[in-house]
Amino acid sequence: MTNQQTLEQLYSMKLSGIAQALEQQYEQPQTHELSFDERLSLLIDREQIYRENRRLSRLLKAAKLRVPACIEEINYRHRRGLEKSTMAQLASCEWVRSGHNLCITGPTGCGKTWLSCALGNQACRQGLSTLYVRLPNLLEQLRIAHGDGSWPRLMNRLLKTELLILDDWGIHKITATQRQDLMEVIEDRHGRRSTLITSQLPTEHWHDYIGEATLADAILDRLLHGSHRLKLSGESMRKLQADLTDRDRS
Repeated sequence: MTNQQTLEQLYSMKLSGIAQALEQQYEQPQTHELSFDERLSLLIDREQIYRENRRLSRLLKAAKLRVPACIEEINYRHRRGLEKSTMAQLASCEWVRSGHNLCITGPTGCGKTWLSCALGNQACRQGLSTLYVRLPNLLEQLRIAHGDGSWPRLMNRLLKTELLILDDWGIHKITATQRQDLMEVIEDRHGRRSTLITSQLPTEHWHDYIGEATLADAILDRLLHGSHRLKLSGESMRKLQADLTDRDRS
């Protein structure tokens, strides 16, 4: 079998990482001085890295994160109530694996969406399926799903997602049907999957936002009991960034 035939066979067997590494070995004569075991180890390492990168790409694409954020780029200089120890604990994603929830609250512009996407990115990097969606958009998707018969498929997708990020909680008042739909989503995930919520509303106002006492009690009990909470403060990060940009221009 020729080298080209070997490469074609590896690609046909979906061993692209090994094929690419072997192709490089063909082009680099110095690798021929390595032992068979050493060369095989290099090929296997490349295949593992290739598969991990492919999986990460798939997870990030499916997550639909709103902004490209990552934990390593968090700005701790701006005082907004973030502690490195807390973020290190959240970055481990043990809370996701344990099915716990996280609530991030604070004024507009303080970085809630950015932080939620950074944690979503971190979850993807650890092989955990993630989905970012604004709550108003999710409620609209659920409304449409009732009408076109896709409700079971959508609910199954939400249940399988290990980390569901619900951004912009409390932006608009919700209807009775939306309350019921929200209850179904939260109930399905309760104790099994993690939900991350960002909101300008402090958690003590969430009951009034949901509106109906019985459903509000049920939803909040499932969301907040034993949840992790980040309460951010300080000036708008967007305003500070704009001020810095203006100063740079001047």
